[in-house]
Parts: sequence; C-alpha cells; structure tokens
Amino acid sequence: MALLNFRRDTAIPTNGVVTAFLDDFSIEVMPRTASKIDDFRPLLPKGTRVYIAHIEGTPIEEMVATAKRLREEGFEPMPHFPARIIKDEATLNDWVTRYKGEAGVHQALLLGGGVKHPAGDFDNSMQLIESRAFNGFSRLHIAGHPEGNRDIDADGGDRVVMEALRWKQAYSERTDADMAIVTQFAFEAKPIIAWADHLAANGIHMPIHIGVAGPAKLQTLLKFAIACGVGPSLRVLQKRAKDVTKLLMPFEPTELVAELAAHKAANPNFGIEAVHFFPLGGITSNATWIADHTKG
Repeated sequence: MALLNFRRDTAIPTNGVVTAFLDDFSIEVMPRTASKIDDFRPLLPKGTRVYIAHIEGTPIEEMVATAKRLREEGFEPMPHFPARIIKDEATLNDWVTRYKGEAGVHQALLLGGGVKHPAGDFDNSMQLIESRAFNGFSRLHIAGHPEGNRDIDADGGDRVVMEALRWKQAYSERTDADMAIVTQFAFEAKPIIAWADHLAANGIHMPIHIGVAGPAKLQTLLKFAIACGVGPSLRVLQKRAKDVTKLLMPFEPTELVAELAAHKAANPNFGIEAVHFFPLGGITSNATWIADHTKG
C-alpha cells in the first residue's frame, strides 16, 4: 500500500482508531456512475448515506430514479440541490416533491453550485433555505471549503464565507433539522485541522463531514483537484508526481485519514464528525479501501 513519506506530528493510529473515525461515512455518486453498479449492497453497509451529485444538464428524472434505486437497495439518498442551476421556486418545489414522493428523500445537500451565472432566481444555499421548500426534512447539509473558495471570496480570504456560515449556524440553532458542513476534498491534514479549529473559534459549531478523495490514479486526482480549486494541499500530489516510481501507483487517502483519526482520538471535541468520500477512482475501489480499513 503506497504511503506518503512526510514528517508526522502525531503517530499513525491503530486500525481501531481509523475504524472509529470512518464510522458513519458517506459517499458520493452521479446517476451515470451509479448506473454502472449492478447492486450497491455488496459494496456499502446498509443505511449508508449516498449523496447524489446534480451536475448541470442532468435531467431531474435521472436524479430521482437514482435516489429511488438507492432507497430500494437500503441506502439513504441525499441529493444535491445546486442553487444556481434551479430556475425558480416552482422548479425547486417540483424537485422536492418528486424526491419525497418517489424516493422517500428527507435529506439534502444545499449548495451554491459550480456554475458562475445563475440559471434563474437562486444564487446561494441561504436562499434555498429561506424558500421553505425543505421544511420537514430531517437533515440539511451545506458546503464547506477547508482551503477557501475564490468563487466566493475572490481575494483569497474568508469574510463572505464566514458571514454565510454564521447565518447558517444561527439557522441550525432554530430548526429541527440536523445540519452539518460537508467539505470539498483536500490532501493534507494540517490545513484541515486548522480550518476546523478556525470555525470553532468563530462560533461555527455545526458538525463537519470532511471530504476525502478515494483511491485513484495520480493523474486523475490532479485533474479533479485543479478543476475543483483545491488549494495548498495540492502540493502533496505535486510532490508525489515528481517521483516517477509512483506515477503509475494508485494514490490512497490512508495517511490523511490516519492523521485526522489520530487528531480526533486525541481531541474528542474536534469538529469533524464523519468522513465523506469522493470516489474519483471508482466506487468499487473506494468501497474496497473502506472495507479494508474498517475490519475488526
């Protein structure tokens, strides 16, 4: 198993600590990737939360059908609602009604979305929350960016992001829905830990579900990382890319997960509550990695 070779401030924990950290993990699919899996039941524990990414141009019928299929196979579907691809309130209410009626959906990830120009009335997740379309949902998640988001704070700071998170924190305190922050993936533990501590210091106490890229070829991870705006932790991949002996070996999140697990074990009140996997190298390989690291 390929591991990065860089100095650690905490010892890599035993498998039991990693297993505890991976408890209640979630994973992300798209309709087109889900369609390539004959049956999710041999791959994932029953009841696993499966996010369904809504990429611009994906018909709502495909999204709902994927959610329905996951529900029937015993999983908890959590579709994305990207504000900037939703035309208007009527469209939003139609989507919610379809998900609830056809797939029993009661959990959702609300986010601005990756497109620059809104397709209609919505620009951000706060507007989705204010629409009241999700009243009665048991769980609402929002997006987080451990290494910043220049689409929101163009100067590289976090003023706008923090204002939005404070608004959502206040909302979480007055709603019955469980709320959490699910993040973009990163590749280095220290910036993630610093970011989580920064949120806590600023009164943001919603649980964090940290994004982790599943096993994949280095070239694949570099492509997605650059496209998704991954920040300083990209250097972990760049450093590995310089070692020609490792270029063809799959990159695995073993060391990142182990360091975060060690920090959580040493600091039980640390804000990360769960791990959310982006299966960039395929759902099957990601599920296999999880199974290998959660064995008793």
